[in-house]
Amino acid sequence: MKLRIWAFGWAMMCGVMSLSAQKIIYSDYEREDSRRMPFEVAGKTGGNFLVYKFTKNRHWIVAFDNDMQQVAKTEQSYMPNNDRVINIDFFPNADFCYIIYQYQRKNVVYCMASRVDGNGKLTGDIMELDTTHIGFSANNRIYTAVSSEDKNRISVFKINSRNRKLFVMTTMLYDGKLQLLKKSRLQIPMEERNENLGDFSLDNEGDLVFSWFFRNSNDNISKVAMMMKPAMADSLMKKELDIEKTLLDEVHIKVDNFNRRYLLTSLFYKERKGNIDGFYFFVWDKTTARPVYENTVTFSEEIRREARGDASVKMAFNDYFIRQIIIRRDGGFIIGSEAFYTTSRFNNWNRWNYLYNSPFYSPYYDNIYYYSPYFTNAYWNNRFSSSQAVRYHADNVAVFSFDATGKLEWSNVVGKSQFNDETDDMVSYHLMNTGDQLHFLFNLQERRINLLTDYSISPAGELTRNPTLKNLDKGYEFMPKYGKQVSAKQMIIPCIYRTYICFAKVDYSQN
Repeated sequence: MKLRIWAFGWAMMCGVMSLSAQKIIYSDYEREDSRRMPFEVAGKTGGNFLVYKFTKNRHWIVAFDNDMQQVAKTEQSYMPNNDRVINIDFFPNADFCYIIYQYQRKNVVYCMASRVDGNGKLTGDIMELDTTHIGFSANNRIYTAVSSEDKNRISVFKINSRNRKLFVMTTMLYDGKLQLLKKSRLQIPMEERNENLGDFSLDNEGDLVFSWFFRNSNDNISKVAMMMKPAMADSLMKKELDIEKTLLDEVHIKVDNFNRRYLLTSLFYKERKGNIDGFYFFVWDKTTARPVYENTVTFSEEIRREARGDASVKMAFNDYFIRQIIIRRDGGFIIGSEAFYTTSRFNNWNRWNYLYNSPFYSPYYDNIYYYSPYFTNAYWNNRFSSSQAVRYHADNVAVFSFDATGKLEWSNVVGKSQFNDETDDMVSYHLMNTGDQLHFLFNLQERRINLLTDYSISPAGELTRNPTLKNLDKGYEFMPKYGKQVSAKQMIIPCIYRTYICFAKVDYSQN
């Protein structure tokens, strides 16, 4: 098979690839950093790695240097020092990091923004982006914040769903200095109760794109459209897709900034509540304002056998969910998917029997404001289930590469079998894109010990299990799913040492 070069914005390698050494460096832990501590890896700013912590009812930004030594711990004292903070989003840049947070005081929800430097120190004034009056006192996520790929545009929006048949969407577009460029108020007709919105993305030009779909309860999606809001316009464009007899699962949208395209994709079915048959694709070209192509790719018998795990061949992908979509410069793309489900003494979780409600179950109709289910941020919130009898499973990862016309180039399966009780902190994986390879990092149990394991896939689809990572010390349990890639060759992964949370830097730039 011809070797294809990936272009993800980082330098690529071609020809014969050599394995680069990996090194792990751990931070020290602090006594107050219990394993239930809310946290999030913010990113790399000013040469330091920033981590958000919420301890002792106070908000902190901790800065680590390249050796994971703590160089600063700064309290964000401007934030409410109790549980009134509803959500926090971080937008790191080379020299500063924006923090957009929302909190409720009495019957008002405030959306605020701050800017911190590489030590987590506040620079400039606190900015009030918007406020919303609600008629009752409860924690309600109202605002969603998304950033463009080049970090030069940020959109903050809210959707009023008081009128179930006519949503009112308010959008605020900001530049890279968080200066307001455009504020719009739009109306979105929602004719039926089970119509939903989801998966909002922002392109580098500031255009907002999202999906509209109709799903009857926990059933398949039978109607779908792509919604587009131009950056400086006060209007929406709706492109309904002709899916005919094709039924869709959860809909994902990915922006292709280089080719000025939008990719909408989903797993699909040929019959209601049947077995998953493959992928559905729809690609829209911004330049011509026309579809590029619309097609389906059915899973072959071979890939079903590789990916099925303990399931039958026909039901091989019924527990799979799309985890990542990576766009290439040539218009092709990579999709990573993972088998995920739960078991318990009382009930099991799957697509048709949601133990914790479907990600599209919408209590939002009973509230005033609709909040997209795609943007539930659990990293800094309580990550533990209230049920002690639930076992979380995360099994094989199936990876697919498609060309610019949506045709399958290759596929491969990363084999794994993971489970954990009470919480899914230790299961699943993190994808590290080093440009020349895709690295899949996850825990595998060996001799009753969870070891962080690294599998990589080359541009030609060749799968390699890499040597054990250097400095993989005993006693550290990794939480890869909460990791974040912070540079071309570095990522930060939270881990547990004894009963405390600390952080590890995984570095692929070592010689």
